[in-house]
Amino acid sequence: MQIAVDKASAKAPARNTTGLFKAVCSTDLLFLIDTTSSMKKYINEAKVKIEAIMTEIQRAFLGESIVRVAVVGYKDHCDSPNVQFLDFTTSFDDAREFLGSLKAKGGEGWTADVLGGIRQASNASWMQPTRCIIHIADAPAHSRALHDMPEAKDNKYYKPGSEPHGLKYDSVIPMLIELSINYTFLSIYSCTDRMVMAFSRIYDAAYADCKLLSDNKYYEPSSTSKKSASRGSSKRTYKYGTSESPQLLFQELEIGADVGLLQRLVLKSVTDSVTRTSNRHSMALSKVTTSARTPVRHTKMTKLQSMLSVVREDEDDIPKVRLDDSPPQWNSPGWLDKKWDLEGFCPEVVVYSESTLADMMASDDNIKLSFAQLTVHAHSTPFGQGGVRLASYARIAALTSRYVAKSFISSGSGFEQMIEDMRMQALCKAFALEFNGLVRPDQSLDFVVTASLQSGPDAAAGSEKGFVSLEPYLAGDYIKYNNNEFYVREDTPGDSFNRIAQAFSHFTFERSWGYFMVVDLQGVGNLFTDPAIHTKDPDRFRLNNLNWSTEGFKFFFAGHECNEVCEQLGLVSNRTMASAGEWEFRQHWPSMDPTICCSNKFCQSIVRLRNAKTSPKFPGYQWCEACWPQLQALTVRWICAAPGDTHEFDVCRFFYTSQGKVPPHKCPEHAGKDVTVTSTAAIGGSLWSQMKAGSKRGYVLGNEY
Repeated sequence: MQIAVDKASAKAPARNTTGLFKAVCSTDLLFLIDTTSSMKKYINEAKVKIEAIMTEIQRAFLGESIVRVAVVGYKDHCDSPNVQFLDFTTSFDDAREFLGSLKAKGGEGWTADVLGGIRQASNASWMQPTRCIIHIADAPAHSRALHDMPEAKDNKYYKPGSEPHGLKYDSVIPMLIELSINYTFLSIYSCTDRMVMAFSRIYDAAYADCKLLSDNKYYEPSSTSKKSASRGSSKRTYKYGTSESPQLLFQELEIGADVGLLQRLVLKSVTDSVTRTSNRHSMALSKVTTSARTPVRHTKMTKLQSMLSVVREDEDDIPKVRLDDSPPQWNSPGWLDKKWDLEGFCPEVVVYSESTLADMMASDDNIKLSFAQLTVHAHSTPFGQGGVRLASYARIAALTSRYVAKSFISSGSGFEQMIEDMRMQALCKAFALEFNGLVRPDQSLDFVVTASLQSGPDAAAGSEKGFVSLEPYLAGDYIKYNNNEFYVREDTPGDSFNRIAQAFSHFTFERSWGYFMVVDLQGVGNLFTDPAIHTKDPDRFRLNNLNWSTEGFKFFFAGHECNEVCEQLGLVSNRTMASAGEWEFRQHWPSMDPTICCSNKFCQSIVRLRNAKTSPKFPGYQWCEACWPQLQALTVRWICAAPGDTHEFDVCRFFYTSQGKVPPHKCPEHAGKDVTVTSTAAIGGSLWSQMKAGSKRGYVLGNEY
């Protein structure tokens, strides 16, 4: 099996991530400033802080990023010059000198030539992968579409397109989107609310992440859900992102009269923009169906920058399936109306010892998978649809636990990657076993396990199509804590579990001596799903397209601030070491509070050994609080199928199902005498067939299966 996975890894195109962090974090930052008479203190603050801003951006990205700055100052049509421009430069002195030359004067009152300034900004020599405009203004643009003032206050250019240059906002803003420019507006007065709203709607059509201030009069608290609902049926205008993974940012932040906020707001805007750039690059590395972007003007793109500009193709051609958006009816008879007889594989229950984690880190061969046979009942109408799979509510026969079954919309592929994903989950769980043993019980976390299954003629023929994955159903609020890139959930005083999650990622790096880092932490409560792992060895977990190797370590530490849980664990590695590339790690780890995994292979919840449930009927097995009642309740009496006198015996259907086995139809005495079980030769055939042949024989309670 491992040979087949290794062959698939060898065939996978190499992902050269060298220099990725520097490329993604290198930034073009343009200040777009209203320079009419009321803006003097904001111009002065930008001049005073420009060097500190550029230095802090470089420090935030471990000193690797290239930061260029440009400035556009605009007034109104009555002024000369109307627009002043400094193209991108890395020189602090040039930027400071130009800002010092801008004089806060002119303007005719209530409006200004915003669109002329934006046009000049679009004509700058944009080059770096991350591109940001910081717009500071206290007056809106001309045109009744961009402000709420009466015509008397904009009597010359009240009609859209009537300004001397003839520009309209709905043709100017798309120029910025074409160039992948993130836009931050620093709000001073509410008179700009309508303009900001109008600009944001253009960005929203491009699937940007749009955020308006809550006190903007056009702010809609439920706008996100409304947009998502409407987008499903409308034709997309742009192809630069998806609602699930926005690649551009439009945001309104409040500066008001406090010019001292400028430096902090600019840094936030840049780091938020870098996150969107890394989203775009993640799609390129993942080899999702892509389309070429419009070439950037004024520049020659490097190969890496060209790859960064790759974006997700329009998904309108994906067949739409009718979805059931009603609440699940788990206890309604007949609601789970589809039956699957499945066989497949799931991770072996991790049995912890002092060498367990070290062995699993050393080789994939030490991360075991086991064969399983299950009957699954599912709701025939799926409740969710992704790019390639459908999600349905499901339950395993003889278990009361709730699951989600994910099936491919068309013939599935990539079974080798599914194997690798299961092994990654098992390694994450091994890290969690140690983490939980080192922290307080209220700081524990866990990972779901996924089974990869197959049904019907596909399984009988050894085909590697028609796969179904089965994972626990998570009810509650789904939260993403970090990703494999730069994103880190913002820390808030009441969100203690966020700090635990960030510390866990840090712990996995430290505990593995810098060889592994578990990231992309997301889930419900303290239960995570779909993690990613960065590896020092680029050939380890190579089929995982979120593995960015050592560059991924830099992304994490650039966004990570050690917290009290990191200190509690005595973690030594930090941002400074990431910048220098020279690491130190904790040398010795204290004794742990023993932790184990529930013996149900489709649960495997981590529990502290002292809290685990055991039964003399099933020696050597431990159970969590959720599985223990099922073990006690789901016992039936069956008639032994062996020849001879009719007699009955007790069968715990839950126990055998939890081990991925079909409950026996012979009593233990006769089952032990049955010698008809034979081994299937694991020669040739599909990977599925080879795995099945190598995994099917096993022992449950002393009986061979």
